[in-house]
Amino acid sequence: MNTTTLKKISEVLGISISTASRALKNHPDISEKTKAKVIELAQTLDYEPNANAIHLRTNNNRLLGIVVPSISNFFYDAFIAAIEEEARQQGYSVMILQSGDNAEVEANNLKLLRQNRVCGVFACITPTTTQMQPFEKLLAMQIPVVFFDKVPDYANCIRISIADAEAASMAATALNEAGIKKVLAIFGNPAMSITKKRMQAFSNTIQFPKSCRLIHAHSFYEAYTLTKTHCSHKPLPEAVFCMSDEILTGTMKAILELGLQIPKQIKVIALSNGFFPQLYYPIITYVETSGYQLGKLSFHKMMACINGDRTSTELTVPCSIIKGGSL
Repeated sequence: MNTTTLKKISEVLGISISTASRALKNHPDISEKTKAKVIELAQTLDYEPNANAIHLRTNNNRLLGIVVPSISNFFYDAFIAAIEEEARQQGYSVMILQSGDNAEVEANNLKLLRQNRVCGVFACITPTTTQMQPFEKLLAMQIPVVFFDKVPDYANCIRISIADAEAASMAATALNEAGIKKVLAIFGNPAMSITKKRMQAFSNTIQFPKSCRLIHAHSFYEAYTLTKTHCSHKPLPEAVFCMSDEILTGTMKAILELGLQIPKQIKVIALSNGFFPQLYYPIITYVETSGYQLGKLSFHKMMACINGDRTSTELTVPCSIIKGGSL
């Protein structure tokens, strides 16, 4: 571990700590000869400035925090990749924490980010997040919060999400155009605003709502067991709609285990980041919900916040349908 300090450099060269510090900063009051000696010794000793000390002194910590449910989810993986890409170009670092969809863990993560004096936080809330005090503490410290994907219901904050209603309507329209009447539509946690928006839009758009069965799955395993239950006996649904990639993978596991042929015996459509539909044959038709584009838009808004514009707003990433062979 490197323990070289400005004090050590100053002692070796017989100069003050202040002179050593200003020499490294190329201060005009320090002679070129002294600067050269200080820089050469600093490089020889592999000196690195104490980032925490600089942040405390300048109140300019270029560290951003991200709280996601899980980094193993391809949607959030794409979101993180976009944030890191933009952050690197702008000279920021990123601290990534997982909540595991646990509100208590989420609160502890936010406390850790406060302690590290981050300059901004991207947060995807958990299904059980009801207390907003941890986020309010960040705002009280002038740390902006950009909520993304799974966002709070109240409007007095900055929310960036996929165009959830548009995405669900696109999927329902594709089912209508295919002449499908009997649909098994699997949605996520009913407590989340993202589920409410997608479910409402889907219900309003689907042409035969009375023959459409709407159910909820909180996990991959629930999607698997529910699909297997509903598709194990006749009459089968004509198609299955999956609200997310997690639900899609659970649904496909059940369909494959049951030996059902797609699209001959059952059809499938999903809202997806785009990776999982490509793994199956035929490729699953999906409405693209891009985590990468969500990250780009969220970072752009965060930079606006850091530069002073913290107006409450709600922005959305547009969607597009990618046709496969599953309808």
